[in-house]
Amino acid sequence: MSIMKKNENFMFPALFNDFFGRDWLDFNSRTFSSTNTTIPSVNILESEDNFELEVAAPGFEKKDFKIELNNNVLTISSDKQEETEHTEGKQFTRKEYSYLSFCRSFTIPESANKEKIEANYEQGILKVIIPKREESKPKPLREIKIK
Repeated sequence: MSIMKKNENFMFPALFNDFFGRDWLDFNSRTFSSTNTTIPSVNILESEDNFELEVAAPGFEKKDFKIELNNNVLTISSDKQEETEHTEGKQFTRKEYSYLSFCRSFTIPESANKEKIEANYEQGILKVIIPKREESKPKPLREIKIK
């Protein structure tokens, strides 16, 4: 399984855009995209029976995620919008909008059983379990007798 990446060119003029358009307290962290949207970290695990993706996305709810499979590409995305309003007295009102979005795509190997993919969201971690097809699982050791 592999992560699909954008081809980023860090040469001119992007160098100037990154230099002048970046938050200096960010220290060039790549967990933020150029549009200041967060890109959650992903762990990819492989066992004998399945592949497992663990997406670190605290603060979301199950309904905020969209998971799609198109051919061999699994896409996990989210668009979350929040609005809060604070009123203090009669003369002061503050209204804040918050938009969180991300999109991550992964190439699913041919050994995966695409019909039985499952996902759950618990304690800030979205887990996507992709079982392997039976014929791709390791076979137990078999002794062959000599005649």
